[in-house]
Amino acid sequence: MGVIGELLMTAGVIIFLYVAWQMWIGDVITGAQANAASQELSQSWAQEYDPAPPIADPSAPEAEPATAEPPILPQPADAETFAVMYIPRFGADYSREIAGGTTRARTLDTDRIGHYTDAAMPGEVGNFAVAAHRTTYGAPFNRLAELHVGDAIVIETQAGWYTYRFRTLQYVKPTEVDVLLDVPQAPDVPTGERYITLTSCSPMFSLAERIVGYGLFESFTPRADGTPPASLTEAVV
Repeated sequence: MGVIGELLMTAGVIIFLYVAWQMWIGDVITGAQANAASQELSQSWAQEYDPAPPIADPSAPEAEPATAEPPILPQPADAETFAVMYIPRFGADYSREIAGGTTRARTLDTDRIGHYTDAAMPGEVGNFAVAAHRTTYGAPFNRLAELHVGDAIVIETQAGWYTYRFRTLQYVKPTEVDVLLDVPQAPDVPTGERYITLTSCSPMFSLAERIVGYGLFESFTPRADGTPPASLTEAVV
């Protein structure tokens, strides 16, 4: 009986350590790896960018500053990485890759954020809708419920940075897919707005509901400007 008791205690410790790895320690490690991978992608875009030198014309009048119109990327292939998301509220080192599609095996379980097929692209009129895990696989949206009104959500692509501002959270049933419409939850309503919608499971460790975060487009900063937008490094309170 004593031997059996020791074996059961050992098995219990092993099971506890495995659960801890799956739910917490593994997320910390894979999250750090995902941050590093997205930062490497950002650095490669910066290194690849080679702007043509400007040709000055002394006789030309001084140009008025222009508001940058956001370029619209083509729809990505399934599992194709095309952007990086930054949310200062989640920490200065938070950055996660965004890839096409929302299948678990090819996108979500690879520690990335998934872009819903045929949803609007960054900066496009409509709804740029994405999904990610809140627990396990790096848990990109683990702190989604902590967002404050006005928090920056910045999407970097090879062209530059798209800044959105968080507006509100909502909890819905998994069947309420109308949150992905061009105007969330408003079928057949035309829009001239540019939305972002972030979706994940709720509550933690459950598939019972979905937590949904909404935001509105604010601005686009071209890579040609030479510096990232201030929204990327702004302080959060």
